[in-house]
Amino acid sequence: MRPRLPDEPGVRLFLCGDVMIGRGIDQLLPHPSEPVLYEPYIKDARDYVLLAEEAHGPLPRAVEFAYVWGDALDTLKRYSPHARIINLETAVTAGDHPWEKGINYRMHPANLPCLSAAGVDCCVLANNHVLDWGRGGLEETLRVLHEGGFVTAGAGHDSTEAESAAILHLGDTRVLVFAFATQSSGVPPDWGPDGGAGVNLLPELSAEALGRIGRQCRALKRPGDLAVASIHWGGNWGYPIPAAHRAFAHGLIDEAEIDLVHGHSSHHVKGFEVYRGKLLLYGCGDFLNDYEGIRGYEQFRADLTLMYLPRLDPASGTLQELSLVPLQIRHLRLNRPPAEAISWLAQVLNREGRPFGTRVAEAPDGTLRWQGDTD
Repeated sequence: MRPRLPDEPGVRLFLCGDVMIGRGIDQLLPHPSEPVLYEPYIKDARDYVLLAEEAHGPLPRAVEFAYVWGDALDTLKRYSPHARIINLETAVTAGDHPWEKGINYRMHPANLPCLSAAGVDCCVLANNHVLDWGRGGLEETLRVLHEGGFVTAGAGHDSTEAESAAILHLGDTRVLVFAFATQSSGVPPDWGPDGGAGVNLLPELSAEALGRIGRQCRALKRPGDLAVASIHWGGNWGYPIPAAHRAFAHGLIDEAEIDLVHGHSSHHVKGFEVYRGKLLLYGCGDFLNDYEGIRGYEQFRADLTLMYLPRLDPASGTLQELSLVPLQIRHLRLNRPPAEAISWLAQVLNREGRPFGTRVAEAPDGTLRWQGDTD
């Protein structure tokens, strides 16, 4: 539990997109998994390390657990967010029975201190890679994370656990994290918890689903609580926000008493919206991955990512302030990007935010700051 800072009003959160620390990144850590892969073209996870080295030079091996977080750690220390929420898009398992789907991510359980090094509090598991090593792999993932002191949302041993919110206690305030996955993000339809351990699948973005989420949220939420809906939805590439996503996000605010929508699945950052004072992140982009050196989709600059650091009023859930800290994936770690990359991200966010009335400005310290309602 992190108490609120005495010199800053409200509750500061850290959110990010997909944290994919399996495969190549797992091979850099002190306890790599067996490197065998079952992909169409690459059969050894160490080849992803070699691709990164071909792109940007030699990499160390058996790195410290904090290595991959790089310059993000200084930002976390500076902002000291009260709760740190990530979409953990990998299984944490030593299992060797992959789900036959072509791409399979896993991090060895002995590398779990990698998450502790960043002070992660909540791991969202409603995504299209957490069952990559079967239901047994998910069961081990849940056990390892819970034994390590992390709370999880969006997956469980049964439907009750998969649908349950993670609860983060911050003194008088609690942060409730509800997590869902849609098939549009690549989640197989049989990954639900009906057959055992599974993810919290959202069959459709419907009024019925909003009603169900609303009933669940109202039953749990108390005055002063903040409710986050974390959703894995949509494809990997492209900036347009589907009308159905926007309508559902608005419905979560209007009908389900959600205070912040945390959307992910896109490999690059997308525009965001502030609706009725509540923050809607439609696509946070990949935060950590092993794609370095892989060609294709260069126009999206998926190596550039953001730390989202909103400050919320616990009494109303409204957004008080939003800092976005740009980073760049290089050497399979997070680094401060050059000035031109920061400006490029600002231009993208302002272009994509124009239909929503959102705008950011560059600050002297290299961060981007939400400029409030521009309508």
